[in-house]
Amino acid sequence: MDSRHSSAAKGILDLDLITTAVFLTDSRGAVLYANASAEILTGLSKNTICGQDASLFFRALPQWLKRFSPGGAEPERQSQDSISEIVNLYVPQYSEAGHPVRAAVSAGPLIRGQPTLLIEFTDYEMTLLAARQEHQFGFSEANRQVLRNLAHEIKNPLGGIRGAAQLLDSELTNPELREYTSVIIGEADRLQGLVDKLLEPYRAKRQVTSVNIHEVLERVRQLLLAEFPQGLTFERDYDVSVPDVSADREQLIQVFLNLARNAAEALEKKIKDGTARIRLTTRVVQQAVIGMRRYRLALSVHVIDNGPGVPPDIKDRIFFPLVTGKPQGSGLGLSLAQNFIQQQGGTIDVDSVPGRTDFSVLIPISEPSK
Repeated sequence: MDSRHSSAAKGILDLDLITTAVFLTDSRGAVLYANASAEILTGLSKNTICGQDASLFFRALPQWLKRFSPGGAEPERQSQDSISEIVNLYVPQYSEAGHPVRAAVSAGPLIRGQPTLLIEFTDYEMTLLAARQEHQFGFSEANRQVLRNLAHEIKNPLGGIRGAAQLLDSELTNPELREYTSVIIGEADRLQGLVDKLLEPYRAKRQVTSVNIHEVLERVRQLLLAEFPQGLTFERDYDVSVPDVSADREQLIQVFLNLARNAAEALEKKIKDGTARIRLTTRVVQQAVIGMRRYRLALSVHVIDNGPGVPPDIKDRIFFPLVTGKPQGSGLGLSLAQNFIQQQGGTIDVDSVPGRTDFSVLIPISEPSK
């Protein structure tokens, strides 16, 4: 075996160690090899994939093969070593009713001048999601620092205002004037409560234990049914094979209680009609991307309601502190939930249209891939 093919053989073995999905085809487009990540993404075994016509997955394959065949490339592309495109990817696991998934693809000869094509692909939507999560992590951290500093700056003068109002109140004899000091003291207490909520995530020490997520969700369900005993139905779709996660149990209860209560409050009209539904689902996700890091296993939890949806004007800011679509809301519940989940190394996302709002939570189960 010459050195080129020896290096190629070693390279193929190494492809099982990477987290992006890879195909190797011959000059006619038949699959010669698929790595472990390709099995995971397509939901097919190597034995099933190998021998298949790769154009079943990539409709653009004939054009790619022509581009890299001897004399097949256009003059301006004859020196091209690879291509990178966004294409439609057809895989049984994702493509429902023949609808493709957008995929980011890189393709090129395994050995330049040889009739083989190496194709590497990733789910384009997952790539966008990972980038959005990374931006969210960075923004959230900066936002938390600003809020923490602001809260500390507010506390001192707020205490002085309340103390001065109390002293003034003790000196006043006119009941009408004491009503004003009572307002000052009451508003100072309200603002103090708001500041305490802003600082809450930074005060309590996390108690990490082994947590059964279904026990957490059942606890949340019981609390909400006690709060809304009529007109609200919970649907449960639990994967009983989900393992325990290492997490702070009380934080997880607070997270999913906030999400479920938000859903219930948005369902006020449907609760009166008796048509309100909240669906709780759990799954184990393989090769999950969280904050630009890939995890072999992650826990996926969805809280889905059939309410009116998140107002479009706040959808992109819904996890920011003090942002709320409720007249009496504080805008701290979802921000607190996001903070707690990020402390677990996970992420929260939302997909909302009228009639269906889906809050999805991803929490790592395994260590990140190297």
